[in-house]
Amino acid sequence: MSVRALFMGTPDFALPALEALVRLSWEVCVVTQPDRPAGRKRLLTPPPVKRRALELGLRVLQPEKVGHPDSVRALSEWDADILVTAAYGQLLPDRVLKLAKSGAVNVHASLLPRWRGAAPIQRAILAGDTKTGVTLMEMVRELDAGPMIAQQELPIGPDTTAGELHDKLAALGGQMCAEILPAYVRGELQAVPQPTSGVTYAEKLTRSDEWIDWQLAADAIALRVRALAPWPGASAIAPDGRQLKILRGHVGDGHLPGEPGLARRLGDTAVVACGNGVYVVEQVQPAGKRPMSAGAWLAGLRTDTVVFERIDTSDLSS
Repeated sequence: MSVRALFMGTPDFALPALEALVRLSWEVCVVTQPDRPAGRKRLLTPPPVKRRALELGLRVLQPEKVGHPDSVRALSEWDADILVTAAYGQLLPDRVLKLAKSGAVNVHASLLPRWRGAAPIQRAILAGDTKTGVTLMEMVRELDAGPMIAQQELPIGPDTTAGELHDKLAALGGQMCAEILPAYVRGELQAVPQPTSGVTYAEKLTRSDEWIDWQLAADAIALRVRALAPWPGASAIAPDGRQLKILRGHVGDGHLPGEPGLARRLGDTAVVACGNGVYVVEQVQPAGKRPMSAGAWLAGLRTDTVVFERIDTSDLSS
């Protein structure tokens, strides 16, 4: 059966799903976000999906507004059997969702209905979830609320970072597309409604999410560091008033006398007093410098003890 697919995706997360459709020998037209300035030099840079699509010899469309009548007209010319999205980055109006004969399917990085929304990977780790997964769902107007075609679980390890989980979920999404979508297009699978209970929303990360409050328990700080690694990174304010990214660490044993935010060098690490317990910082990145061990950072300051400044996040909500 020859299948014509519209694939909508933009970042690295979408690549395994795109490659899965190509391996199925489907005819694929790729829709992705326009090239944007990136890096210190603000050079116009194509998104990862565009780069991969061109390598695969696929047609690429980059509408500024996918719902614009001209964009919809261009998409309709593909006469798609199915529309597949994975982290595309634009809301799709009804006139786009209805373009494909078999409808529109989204690859979502959570076990819906938990963590609908923009940041399901980070929010799952921040909440201390021990499992997540990928859901293939039919798209409807309400955000991530469509009937579910398939769902597979993935454990979240005690040390798993958002970056590591991202890669595993992306690969799982691609695998599920390859295994499930052919039967769905043939009409052999029936989607089921999402449960009405257990709905949570994964709000987009804001600047206030990036900052560590040492008044919190060490367990909560460990979750924040993992949830924001490698990007954008959890941060503290160093004694010189500059941002210090906390890249890796773990909950320590025992108790460190002193106010929350007090840090003492211990070998290559720094042990920090928290509101409850201690957090052992293993790797940091000072502003404008490369990552280094926390012990090396303190040695560079010619001290074994510092106190991180308290942060008022009330004006950092955007």
